[in-house]
Amino acid sequence: MTIDEIIKDCGPVTVTGDRTIEVTSVCSDSRKAVAGSVFIAVKGFAGDGHTFIGTAVENGAVAIVYEDEGMLLKEMERICGKSGITAAEAALMKGLTFIRTGSSRHSLAIIASNFYGRPSEKLTLVGITGTNGKTTTVTLLYHLFTDLGYSCGLLSTIANYVGERRTETANTTSDPITTNSLLAQMADAGCEFCFMEVSSIGMQQERVSGLKFKAGIFSNLTHDHLDYHKTFAEYLRCKKMFFDMLPSDAYAITNADDRNGMVMVQNTKAKVVTYSCKSIADHTCRVMEESFDGMLLRIDGTESWTRLTGRHNAYNILAIYSTAVTLGVPQEEALVGISRLEAAPGRLETLRGPKDLSVVIDYAHTPDALENVLVTLRDIAPDRELICLFGCGGDRDRTKRPEMAQVAQKLADRIIVTSDNSRTERTADIMNDIKAGLDTKGRARALFIEDREEAIRTAIAVASPGATVLLAGKGHETYQIIGTEKRHFDEKEIVAGIFKEM
Repeated sequence: MTIDEIIKDCGPVTVTGDRTIEVTSVCSDSRKAVAGSVFIAVKGFAGDGHTFIGTAVENGAVAIVYEDEGMLLKEMERICGKSGITAAEAALMKGLTFIRTGSSRHSLAIIASNFYGRPSEKLTLVGITGTNGKTTTVTLLYHLFTDLGYSCGLLSTIANYVGERRTETANTTSDPITTNSLLAQMADAGCEFCFMEVSSIGMQQERVSGLKFKAGIFSNLTHDHLDYHKTFAEYLRCKKMFFDMLPSDAYAITNADDRNGMVMVQNTKAKVVTYSCKSIADHTCRVMEESFDGMLLRIDGTESWTRLTGRHNAYNILAIYSTAVTLGVPQEEALVGISRLEAAPGRLETLRGPKDLSVVIDYAHTPDALENVLVTLRDIAPDRELICLFGCGGDRDRTKRPEMAQVAQKLADRIIVTSDNSRTERTADIMNDIKAGLDTKGRARALFIEDREEAIRTAIAVASPGATVLLAGKGHETYQIIGTEKRHFDEKEIVAGIFKEM
């Protein structure tokens, strides 16, 4: 593949040097540059890729995509040993090609797509965005369509799948090179569908630019990521960008019950499909019965059982159903398939123990998610004691910490505040931020225990017979990040060990 081929559709660019050079790889990490690489210098939030242009060239890069001419020339002066050098002189001296662009970040996404042969156009790509429910929805869509006989891919917070082959994931929405590489592997493996989480940060950082989506799903919008976006309006804008970019032959499937559900699709070119558990919509759902083992739902007038529980999961199931029938799956097949689905790991997973205890593990780490889970548990077992154990992540949105405390004191009988992924913040400081959200009565019902394993042991020890104990925040994660160290921490293992000791 040549330079001209990989920069197609990048927008206005200025090319200095040979356009016919053969490209062997693309990278935005200078350490990954090899002979024949194109290095894209992206200005990041923790560093500037332009400062590594020289390193990329020394490692074998034959072309540089950049937006800061001054930084490029500074690096070229260093490796060429000549001051006052021009881009044309440097290109000639080192046999390089320079591509200047208005946005390296945007160009990275387009170049990655081009280099891997525009793989998103070779399968049906479905993305979901929203605050809560993304992982559950894409994971269950992947399992539903796989069970229906389709070969599928998955790009999620928990893991990525190429067909049935699992690979680990680092971000909710991966960088464009990783995403397009995985999509290309899916296309080569014969996958017909790919279900993908699309985060607001991923949208803002253009990680999905250049991808062709057949459908986009909106779940809900509540308080999260304000440490990054600063304002709720900016958070909303970044979510909405996903639907603004959908083409006219795509579908925008939105939760009409969310106050921002129709805002998301007001400027989309895609065909809008609505779903609702409360009002008239293209697809509707009502919860008929609910227990720890699942729910009986009435979906578009037909009753169907699901092993998932919780009214928030009724929305997830309805989103899955709406997507399936929109993409051509017959209603009966969709409902039968949904009845066989099991919850995603770490989403309302219930462990039964001695003293008739139910320990529920859930990823809830926002005020809205915590409220959804606590309301669900209260509805299922209204007469049982409900203990809520939770913490908040360090180096993340501080404003939601007291809000989560307020949710817990409103809905739980006892509260245990502990650590989550404290990262480089002091756990005690995070817990004090949470404590600020409790009133006098709330503090009287709360315990503050920094060590999370000790906190779990305490929660189970003080629980009355038949109680429900919620462990919120970690969910599927099998680690804790304390400082910069990632330590093994599996709540299911810990609870199983405690039960054996009882």
